[in-house]
Amino acid sequence: MRSVTMPVTWPLTRIVPSLSSPALLLFLLAGPAAAQLAPAPTVTAPALACEAYASGAMIEAQLFFGRNIGNEIGVSERDWADFLNGEVTPRFPNGLTVTDGSGHWRDIETGQLVREPSKILTLLADGDPATLGLIREIVDLYKGRFHQQSVALVIRPVCVSF
Repeated sequence: MRSVTMPVTWPLTRIVPSLSSPALLLFLLAGPAAAQLAPAPTVTAPALACEAYASGAMIEAQLFFGRNIGNEIGVSERDWADFLNGEVTPRFPNGLTVTDGSGHWRDIETGQLVREPSKILTLLADGDPATLGLIREIVDLYKGRFHQQSVALVIRPVCVSF
């Protein structure tokens, strides 16, 4: 299989300049510095690879939402459902998947390891700048509403067939 390099510049705290194709595009910690970076370009899987499987090129975005506020669960199931129904679903009405998770991460302010329940949101969508902007809005809204330092974000090009 031929290797394809896809240059990428994302509006995230950590920027990965390029990755080899079928490798994952991994972008974590969409932080506050992201707002100062350039807009994201369109990113999709190589069309030839998708045609071989009779599928279309899209992106898969996974967002990891921690539910603690401080040391307590601050985002209840009801809070999450309200956020999902009021903010996420209107932006992505064609479908999404939510999975319960349990994660841990190092708090950048205290250096301590934090364990917390989480929600993992998976979206399959076009990789155009408008779609990436909607994802950024979701991240920013969640961080603001629920006092979160970050929302982890993974974006990768995929071939999708429905």
